[in-house]
Amino acid sequence: MGDLRGIITGSAGTFILCGACAGGWWIANAPQSESKKEKPPAPAIVAKPVKESDLLTVELRPEAEQRLDLRVGVIERKSLPRERVYGSEVMVATGRSVLVSAPLNGVLSAVPGEVTQPGELVKRGQPILSLRPLLTPDSHATLSASRVDADGQVKNWLAQVEATKIARDRARRLLRDEAGSRRQVDEAEAQHDLAVKTWEAATARMELLTRVLGEVDKGTTAPLAIDSPRDGLLRNIIAFPEQTFPAGAPLFEIVSLDRVWVRVPVPVGDLAEVDPESEARVGRLTARPGETPSDARPVIAPPTANALAATVDRYFEMANKDGRWVPGERVAVSLRLTGDDKSLTVPWSAVVQDIHGGTWVYERTKPRTFERRRVLVRRVVSDTAELSVGLAEGTVVVTAGAEELFGAETGFKK
Repeated sequence: MGDLRGIITGSAGTFILCGACAGGWWIANAPQSESKKEKPPAPAIVAKPVKESDLLTVELRPEAEQRLDLRVGVIERKSLPRERVYGSEVMVATGRSVLVSAPLNGVLSAVPGEVTQPGELVKRGQPILSLRPLLTPDSHATLSASRVDADGQVKNWLAQVEATKIARDRARRLLRDEAGSRRQVDEAEAQHDLAVKTWEAATARMELLTRVLGEVDKGTTAPLAIDSPRDGLLRNIIAFPEQTFPAGAPLFEIVSLDRVWVRVPVPVGDLAEVDPESEARVGRLTARPGETPSDARPVIAPPTANALAATVDRYFEMANKDGRWVPGERVAVSLRLTGDDKSLTVPWSAVVQDIHGGTWVYERTKPRTFERRRVLVRRVVSDTAELSVGLAEGTVVVTAGAEELFGAETGFKK
């Protein structure tokens, strides 16, 4: 038994020794792998590689700097007036619309040789329609009473014109002496304008009744011309020729658009921030760069609001002698907010735009060397641009001649 165990142990040792020798021989004679593989050839060869920052750098010669007359400034942090833009609507100003009615019973007809269409500009005294009176003895008595009433209305409104004129002049004096407010002046002027327009309409009605009564007393009923009571735009014609109209029925409407109002719906959450005394700037919704907005002043108007939209209306008045603004037009109105915020600013002349609309400024890194740096302009107030993203405060940038530098960099130069 012991001899058998020795034979097995010796055989196992022999096999292990032979395996070790075979493994050593294989390792010694196995082919060696390449330690490093050769790099593939480069797809392109750049003769003079440059850094990306060098592509935006302009270095001028001394004579070029003198010829361009460059001027520099620093990015500074200062206060700018806060504004917020609201979508608004242009409307006819209160008291600048006149609805002309038939002074008596009659048949309407067109004015011979003149056909006025809605939308046309008309002058004061221009005939719009013609009326052939239909008078009976009862109508004659009614006209006589109407003339007496019209005469009383003319005198009453004339007194109102004088009273509102005195109130307007007093409000102007108080404002000039810094004892009153601009709102009081606006309110007095609005009341005076309304009194003047009502007096003019009452006077025209009295003159017409006087003329008709005079012709009836003479036994004639010649057609009466219904004239425009003021200069303005013929907004609507309600009557048609050959129709019979009773006295007092509306015929046409004249509106004056030399001054218009703007209704601005302000969310109730913004009311506390909006400055009620400051003027507004009105521009188009599709305003182009460089387009000058119109200034509008706040006016007193009946309070209006929209409960569903949670907005309260603010009204402003602006000049419109050139007919730029049309009633019903949607516009963008910038309202001044109370309080000012300090932010990074740079002159608007220092900002240049590329073909993609990106905004840049040129930073002076060293004498006669300028690097174009990207900035993000939040808004522009007058000639100052407010930056939301860009350079740090105190950075020296080109404020005059930036466009010439951009042309020299991109190759567009004279």
